[in-house]
This record gives sequence, structure tokens and C-alpha cells, in this order.
Amino acid sequence: MIEATWALVAAIIGIALVFDFTNGFHDSANSISTVVSTKVLSPRNAVAFAAFFNFVAAFGFGVAVASTISKIVELGYVQTAVIPFIVLGALIGAISWNIITWLSGLPTSSSHALIGGLTGAGISAAGLAAIKWDTVGQVALFMVISPVIGLACGFLFMAAILNLTKKANKETAESHFRRLQLCSAAAYSFSHGTNDAQKTMGIIVPLLFSVGYFGAAADPNHLPVPVWVILIAHFAIALGTLSGGWRIVKTMGYKITKLRPVHGFAAETAGATTIIGASIAGIPVSTTHVICSSIMGVGTTMGTSTVKWGVARRIMWAWILTIPVSALIGFAAFAVIRVVIGY
Repeated sequence: MIEATWALVAAIIGIALVFDFTNGFHDSANSISTVVSTKVLSPRNAVAFAAFFNFVAAFGFGVAVASTISKIVELGYVQTAVIPFIVLGALIGAISWNIITWLSGLPTSSSHALIGGLTGAGISAAGLAAIKWDTVGQVALFMVISPVIGLACGFLFMAAILNLTKKANKETAESHFRRLQLCSAAAYSFSHGTNDAQKTMGIIVPLLFSVGYFGAAADPNHLPVPVWVILIAHFAIALGTLSGGWRIVKTMGYKITKLRPVHGFAAETAGATTIIGASIAGIPVSTTHVICSSIMGVGTTMGTSTVKWGVARRIMWAWILTIPVSALIGFAAFAVIRVVIGY
């Protein structure tokens, strides 16, 4: 069997950063769709704005999410030399699903694709016992809870704003919310970087463990995240965001509901609040799910008929399929890798 070497690990870290790039590319719509559709920023300025805040999130709320991701596969249960190949299988599963959904213009979760890929590759490598099911269960639970929180927060934020501004001059209020949306867009982009970049860190750390980076006595359940890993993960996701994902921008910004600056401000504020709370708690949520549901929540204050529920249902089906399909691809990818390496 091929042993884990620095050259192999470096190559897989490179692939992990490609995933991080596709995460930013795929999820750029989350950060900029509302601010573009409300015409507060041009698309070019919006992606640069979002990319900047994706990167500075490196200096934000710690690495609790990275720690959670690094523990999905029980590192003490599988052979150390096999860890890089499990991560490779997981990345193949996640990147494949990202590409499929990007081509379809669907705003699905890169985070859940990675978790599905890890689960499938881990099972393929060492069976069901290789997976920390309480962590996967927590992610699956918040796959349901976080969009509900985003929906509720979006509705409540928008309802509160409407109540507070009901006597205000419409044009004056609109002008103020155009400026305020810059703040909410910055907060959302920051929260996106905080939660999503950590997922790539969470798969790089086990790779480093497999080649003894942390020393022979390192506890696989308590591995630190090196500063250089934090910086390259945030750089890759910011670069991906800078490259844009215009297919998904169209779905997010125009097809779910019609937005004005006040709606964009409410949706982004609701989304940022939900995601930052999850990041502090170490919960890897889907930033895509949260912002979609926040937009839906905001839209329902204008009447349920203003939300295009047919588009919403199509998005939700893609959400449901993300973990199982990426897990199947990850499982198949490791099965092929197993034959190649003779494991």
C-alpha cells in the first residue's frame, strides 16, 4: 500500500484549496445576489467587496467549525496512511456535486457536499464505525434548523423594519437602506468566510496529522489549526468569490422574490446573524440554505404569493439530495482509489 508522504499530502491540500475556490465561486451568489439585484453595487464591485470580507474573516471567530469537520472521520480508527485517500475521495464527491449544481444554476451547500463526501469515503474505507455519527447527526439536524431560523429571522427583521419605517418618506428610507445594505452585505460576506473557509481547514488538518506534522504524540481528537492553514483557506475562498458565479446569482437575486434595498438589508442581516451564531458554536451550517431561507422570510412579509415557491421547491430538493449524492460519489471515488493503491 502507498504510504502517506509530504508530496502526496501537498497535492491533496492543493485539491482541497480547489474545493475551497469552488466553494467561494459557487457561493459568491450568497454574498452578492441581494446587493446586485437591488442595484446597490455593480456586479464587479460586489464580488470584490465580498471577496475582501471573505478574507478578513480569517481574523474573526476562531476555528470551532474546522475542529468539528476534522472529527467527522474517526482518525484513531482508520490507518494513518489511508487518511489522505479518504480526504481525496471526499473532495472528489464534494467538487463533483458543486460542479453539477453550478451547471444547473442551483444554490446548494458546498459544506454539506463535503460532509457527505467525507462520510461516503470514510464508510468505503473502514465501514460505518469509521464515522462519528453524532457529528454527522448534528450537521443533519442543523440542515433543517438553520434554514428555519433564517426564515424566521428574515420575516421578523423585515416585519420590524416595516413597523419602524411605516411613517417615513419612502424615497428617504430607500436612500438610507441603500447605504445600510453595504453594512449588511459586509456582515454577510464576513459570516460566509467565517463558516465556510473553516471547512477546508477541517480537512487539511487530518492530512497534516497523517504525515506527523503535529508530532508522534498528537491526540487526533484535539488537533490545532496552524495559522498558515487559516490564511490559505481564506485566500482560496476569497479568490473563488472574486471569480463569481453568475448562474446562481440570477437564481438567488431575481428568481426567488423581487428585492429592494430594504429587503436585501433584512435578508443579509438575518443570514449573517444566524451564521455567525453557528460559527461561534462550532456548527458547520450551510450559508446557502440560510441566505435562501432568509430571502424567503423577507419575501413572505409582502405576501406568500410574492415568493416563487416553484423555484424554492427545486432548490429544496437539491438541498435534500446534497449529502446522499455526494456521499455516494465519495464512496465510489474511494472504492476506485482502493483498487489503485492496493488497500
